[in-house]
Amino acid sequence: MNPVERLLKYTAIRTPSDEYSSSVPSSSCQFELAQHLCRELFTMGITDVKVDTKCYLYAHIPPTPGYEDRPALGFIAHLDTVSDFCSRHISPEIHEDYNGRDLPLGTSGRILSPEMFPHLKDLKGRTLITSDGTTILGADDKAGIAEIMTVAEQILTDDIPHGPLSIAFTPDEEIGMGAEHFDLEAFGADFAYTLDGDTEGEIQYENFNAAKAVFDICGVNVHPGSAKDVMVNASLVAMEISSLLPPDETPRETEGYEGFYHLIDMKGDVSQAQLRYIIRDHDSARFEQRKECLKKAADAMNRKWGRGTVTLTITDQYRNMSEIIGDCMHLIENAKKACDAAGVTPLVLPIRGGTDGAQLSFKGLPCPNLGTGGHGYHGPYEHITAEGMDASCRIVLELIRIYAEDFPKG
Repeated sequence: MNPVERLLKYTAIRTPSDEYSSSVPSSSCQFELAQHLCRELFTMGITDVKVDTKCYLYAHIPPTPGYEDRPALGFIAHLDTVSDFCSRHISPEIHEDYNGRDLPLGTSGRILSPEMFPHLKDLKGRTLITSDGTTILGADDKAGIAEIMTVAEQILTDDIPHGPLSIAFTPDEEIGMGAEHFDLEAFGADFAYTLDGDTEGEIQYENFNAAKAVFDICGVNVHPGSAKDVMVNASLVAMEISSLLPPDETPRETEGYEGFYHLIDMKGDVSQAQLRYIIRDHDSARFEQRKECLKKAADAMNRKWGRGTVTLTITDQYRNMSEIIGDCMHLIENAKKACDAAGVTPLVLPIRGGTDGAQLSFKGLPCPNLGTGGHGYHGPYEHITAEGMDASCRIVLELIRIYAEDFPKG
């Protein structure tokens, strides 16, 4: 089975995670996909497979005889998708020999356009896979799963020499919890790669430092006719907080290594209001400065409107894995070699986000990220190409060869 066939099969199983849930996994539907993958791995002949009670799947392929002393190499992808645009059945569409121009997405009225996604011109002639424009596609990260499964099957079918190999599929990555209950001992790898990036050939080991911040605002609501010097309008205080943050440091205005403040949700009335932000920066010192900026905004509002008007809660989420990968740069150099051998241009880029690999690296498993061939994640314009998925599979196969044949033993 090729990776596109697998992707289409896996996207039929909706697996949105739920950030408001307190259960693990956050949505029971993720078990359906995990159990399906477990059965598929058994069918391939991989008997060391299990899905634990928290919906983490672990599988192992024993080394080829004579390769037992090679490093144990792992590959990881996540089971869940975002919940946005995922409330109905996903209907993928395949567009063979894409012409590089505007592409209507089903009857949704949405147009996948090179004006919005300039790279589409470079995909001319490829087989493009999209949704029908009413949902996400789910390639984030079912493309990664499909590619790992395809590689596992090819390793076994073609009897390709390899060292010890570990596979893991995790729940709840999209809500930042994918590595929370990851069992490093059960996984058993010395090094690993997540397949959770975009363009084939992407190699990422520098990610954001990340935190979420919540401003809870308590107002004073009285009749507007007698509100002089008494009323404190919580919604107006929320607007004032927003105005204190740098207007040119939002996701829309930043790129590359530039960090940002991102208002992801707001609600309120006169009595109560809430602002929910995420803050991101690759540089740890600037990251701490961003948190201080939020604290100063809260303090300023409490001085102006009264103590207790604003309560700020900041929760750290993950750190920049470059602190760890810097001591294991063979992971990056070998990934570049694998791209070259697979006929793909290596693209070493910073992640403007995070992956399970960031948290896993700090837990003791160095784990950079690789591209899967997809684009436009987290919305109805998500798309991927068959050629990009095939290239990503070739890269993983080359990595396995490099760590089996070229990497120092022991």
